[in-house]
Amino acid sequence: MNFSTRLTRRTVRTVGWMLAGWALPFAALARMPNVVFTPRHADGIYRLGTRVEWTATVPAGAPDPRGRFAYTIKENDLDVVKTGSFSLARGRATFGTTFDAPAMLYVVVTYEPSPTALSRSDYRTLNQGLKRLLIKTDPALRAVFARDPQYKPLAPQRPFWANTEHRVATLGAAVAPTLLRPSLPPPRDFHVFWARELAALARVPMRAKLTPMPTAQSGVRLLRVRLQSLHSDVRGYLAMPDRPGKFPALIIYQYAGVYPLKSAWATNRAAEGWLAFDVDAHDIAPNSSRGVPENYQTLGDQSPETSYFLNMYLRDTRALQYIRRSPYWNGKTLVLTGVSMGGQQSLATAGLNPGEETAVIVDEPSGADMNGLAHGRRPGYPFFTTTDPAVLRTAAYFDTVNFAPDITAPTLIAMGFIDPIAPPAGIWTELNEIPAAKEAVPLVDSSHMNITPDEQAPWLQRSEELLAELAHGGTFVPNQALTRPETRRIR
Repeated sequence: MNFSTRLTRRTVRTVGWMLAGWALPFAALARMPNVVFTPRHADGIYRLGTRVEWTATVPAGAPDPRGRFAYTIKENDLDVVKTGSFSLARGRATFGTTFDAPAMLYVVVTYEPSPTALSRSDYRTLNQGLKRLLIKTDPALRAVFARDPQYKPLAPQRPFWANTEHRVATLGAAVAPTLLRPSLPPPRDFHVFWARELAALARVPMRAKLTPMPTAQSGVRLLRVRLQSLHSDVRGYLAMPDRPGKFPALIIYQYAGVYPLKSAWATNRAAEGWLAFDVDAHDIAPNSSRGVPENYQTLGDQSPETSYFLNMYLRDTRALQYIRRSPYWNGKTLVLTGVSMGGQQSLATAGLNPGEETAVIVDEPSGADMNGLAHGRRPGYPFFTTTDPAVLRTAAYFDTVNFAPDITAPTLIAMGFIDPIAPPAGIWTELNEIPAAKEAVPLVDSSHMNITPDEQAPWLQRSEELLAELAHGGTFVPNQALTRPETRRIR
């Protein structure tokens, strides 16, 4: 009988707890160091050929880590550009690289604590404590310890956890991102395909069904909406100020997943003066989380005619058509917004319906550069299979990069520099393809919006500032300081 195979799940949890808090001198080995990483450029953006650099420092009063730091720099989170190591024994170190091609650089910093010489007495104390704690937590192990001849105490050697490298930071930088270009051109029949689908949608009567709903938000009307689309229905919540008049419109498209909508997402905006339409990504009741498989994004992925995203994008267009016909819309301001897959839908809708919206405001939109893996860029959601030619062909019809050249509305896009769900290389690429005035909001320390919400401050501040301006009759004039292309030639 092997001792290791007898550990229960409960026991494993206890071992982890004990090792984390063991009151011996070598407990410090398990502690992660307190380190601050400061980029050379605060906005994380560098010109071609300039040094991309970070400075690692130990905050005042914190102990200097005595272990080894290692870093790996990848181009577009795929190909390794450089590896190296540094020490913070003196409290400060710099590291980085020089890169002369447009790219997003993705850096992982790990830490390996220095080993500490332990005495045989330390190991004997550790083993005794381990046995007592394990038996107390799982009494069945008493017999295992008593009769297992293969069990041996930990031998005096380097502690096993000192061999483990711990990630202490993930960092990102952009090198000439305005020069990033699509991995592939759009399919030759891209516009023909979508013109045909939109024509088919136009032949379907809308048959809007509005159901009044109660709301705790004062001064606001709330309606549940159902619209007929092509092969499916649009569902969602519509809210507006409870007073006579016509209002600026805000269409909110939803992020990935299958979940009930919160009516407050619409009513809170209505309280600000918006005619707000919160559109479910699926053909299910807005208060439901059932009826759609978790792997919906893969359904029908062998052909653009059967892809799940076809009806989703058509429902998004139908929602836009409905708002434009609404007697409550002021006929002037119509904004598309969303985060993640909601941003993906916003950009696709704007590209399919140029001139029909006055602004697009999105955060970390997914769906860009779906074929990037074959061309040196790690792709993100919907994570289409990259080994099936039919799936790759299908993806091109729904890739937001291919809709970008048709967007005519001023556009704001925020991108997380360390985002694995919506990689920033694809987002910068689609931003570069938009011919309209556009604004970039770099989130230098942000992974995806639901992973690092504390790093969303620049997006939240700018988007809320802009929505408040638009809600009160203003216009969106993008700050294009970060979207003007670098003029230096690529070597």
